[in-house]
Amino acid sequence: MSTNERRPGARPSGGNIHGSQSSRSAHPQGRPAPSGHHPQRSGQAQKAPRPQRTQRPVRRPDGPKKKGGAGKIILIIVELLVLAGLGVALYFVLNATKSGKMDLPVEDIIINEEVKEKLKSSAGASGSGDNGSNLSGYRNIALFGVDSREGALTKNTRSDTIMVASINLETGDVKLVSVFRDTYLNLGNDEYNKCNSSYAKGGPKQAINMLNMNFDLDITDFVTIGFDGLIDVIDSLGGVEINVLDSEIKHLNNYQISMVGKSSDGVNFTANEGVDYIPVKSSGVQTLNGLQATAYCRIRYVGDDFQRAERQRAVIKAILEKAKANPGKLASIAESVFPKTYTSLDLSEIVSILGNISKYQIVDEAGFPDENLRAGATIGSKGACIVPLTLADNVKKLHEFLFDEKDYEPSSACQNYSQKIINDAGQYMKKQ
Repeated sequence: MSTNERRPGARPSGGNIHGSQSSRSAHPQGRPAPSGHHPQRSGQAQKAPRPQRTQRPVRRPDGPKKKGGAGKIILIIVELLVLAGLGVALYFVLNATKSGKMDLPVEDIIINEEVKEKLKSSAGASGSGDNGSNLSGYRNIALFGVDSREGALTKNTRSDTIMVASINLETGDVKLVSVFRDTYLNLGNDEYNKCNSSYAKGGPKQAINMLNMNFDLDITDFVTIGFDGLIDVIDSLGGVEINVLDSEIKHLNNYQISMVGKSSDGVNFTANEGVDYIPVKSSGVQTLNGLQATAYCRIRYVGDDFQRAERQRAVIKAILEKAKANPGKLASIAESVFPKTYTSLDLSEIVSILGNISKYQIVDEAGFPDENLRAGATIGSKGACIVPLTLADNVKKLHEFLFDEKDYEPSSACQNYSQKIINDAGQYMKKQ
């Protein structure tokens, strides 16, 4: 296992593209509340009690790791606020000069030729038709999460979160796909490695090209969010309602300590309970503050990576619903979050999104590669990777999931990348 994979919360994950809907329908929070515990009905985030000078030591939840690695966390939550125009749009309107805006020339974006041709044939048509592309009915935005404490939103930092948010322009339905950070792909420059290194090498432009080239997409816009934005958004909303299980409490509190505590060896941390953090002490539905909810998203030792993704999705939905119910707080959300974002979206686009805020709803989430179409492989010095089996087959499922294209035929470029991946990884692969 690679160093990156040992980091708490470092690897994006998601459910099977076609296998998660029923579980979400059965339990709105993703999991049933544990028996014997009654939900707490608190309507506000927990406020810090009087300072208690009690230092609680904790070993880093994932054990020793390299200095400077703390805080690599999956951040998929705040970015949804951008899609819905929540707060970020208002911030643009009031304080556009403060935005982390990147001009991303269209000519710098790579879109596979066959995808371009299909999009051209769809232009001006009432429907996609056999010669068109269903992509024309959607807007796709790349979402990246990085550790802003390193001060690098633009490049030189690996993107711990890589997501595609696809918005149905007619219905406002939003689907989210997490691309696992260790997936072995073309990095957007015909080099092959773990896909999260694409952002480090060439910033959002290369990372967008990586997504377009491998997945036959037409992304031209992105949002990058930093570490602290998640905590600030949740605190600005007054906290979010989450169902915490008994088995999660210890890990949730340990992650809080590791995020705010002090350490002399990079492994063992201490923090003042009631001053630096507020421990969660009981299970059930309760209001978590920003630090608590962020720690909850990072839990990885209760269940597998897919259950960790369920926790993240539960927080996503809780944030979005709380924000919609509290429009008066959007300005404070934007004030906290926007300085920690970097984006290609301009003022007119943000205002347009804001005008349709009530239209948007998250209808499904998934992970890539598909659960049934991937394998693990340690590929030489590149370390432990996730290998799509095959990339072309995964792209077929991806287009069916996002765009309802049931008989999608991947482009020749995608198929070439697919074969290269198998050639590189074939001798190392072990079915997961």
